[in-house]
Amino acid sequence: MSQGKPRDPHKEQFWRAHLTRWQHSGLSIRAYCSRHHLAQPSFYHWRRTLAQRTAPAAASTPLTFVPLHLAPSPQPGPVLEVVLRNGRLLRLTPEVPVAVVRNLLAALEDRPC
Repeated sequence: MSQGKPRDPHKEQFWRAHLTRWQHSGLSIRAYCSRHHLAQPSFYHWRRTLAQRTAPAAASTPLTFVPLHLAPSPQPGPVLEVVLRNGRLLRLTPEVPVAVVRNLLAALEDRPC
């Protein structure tokens, strides 16, 4: 059982037409309502009401899936793991030059005075 007044199709048609005209007018709601002798609260009410009535129809639109093709990701190379004295873990690839590893270890293992 529905509550409230039954829908008046003439009112709904009237307000749908005004909302469409307002959207194409470039006017603010205040200016449009003033020009057409409409009450602003009624305008806002009908804009919200009609948006709610049309929202479920949009939600029931079937979804369209687009195929997605993923390229396989390259396998990571071997990793060298170094556990530092402070418990940090340093992961390096074998391509890292030894001099860089030495400098990095010296900087990370450096103890404050």
